[in-house]
Amino acid sequence: MSSIKHLVYAVIRFLREQSQMDAYTSDEQESLEVAIQCLETVFKISPEDTHLAVSQPLTEMFTNSFCKNDVLPLSNSVPEDVGKADQLKDEGNNHMKEENYAAAVDCYTQAIDLDPNNAVYYCNRAAAQSKLGHYTDAIKDCEKAIAIDSKYSKAYGRMGLALTAINKFEEAVTSYQKALDLDPENDSYKSNLKIAEQKLREVSSPTGTGLSFDMASLINNPAFIS
Repeated sequence: MSSIKHLVYAVIRFLREQSQMDAYTSDEQESLEVAIQCLETVFKISPEDTHLAVSQPLTEMFTNSFCKNDVLPLSNSVPEDVGKADQLKDEGNNHMKEENYAAAVDCYTQAIDLDPNNAVYYCNRAAAQSKLGHYTDAIKDCEKAIAIDSKYSKAYGRMGLALTAINKFEEAVTSYQKALDLDPENDSYKSNLKIAEQKLREVSSPTGTGLSFDMASLINNPAFIS
């Protein structure tokens, strides 16, 4: 039962964080509060039970668990391979600047083949995939980058962009919030979070569609390339 309480406490913490977001209507926030109260009653948990807190947020635990089977095992990359991989990454970055996104994907893929546990390569490939409109592939690459480095703010930011592009605004908000937790002074994350929250409010509104926005202005930001 102890492990179950740890899990429920993490769920309650997640729901409480969501209930404080501006993206939800007052009725939705009230529903979240009711859900929290029900869980606290059933499992006899109170906010003071901080000893039940776990080290990672629920979303981070989910991401790591979801991706762990997709990440290649630790490799025995030799220094020569690591150096070549970094060179390929630089070539990919140059292709990105030249707007040759397919070639950039190829370079990053080769870099990953040589050094499969470098989060930067997955994150950069995600940027190229987004430029090509391959948003699902971009999300997968961001998830792999996060599974390797859970503190990689740029991976969360780029995942937010890809999620926004396919109208998964709620997930995008969560990604941007995590990016800002890790890099609180990043103006791009702040701006993109506001956009995602606004779109989430629009799609939640009976009269809103939430589908009209300039995705190109987001992914063409110079900060999108590293």
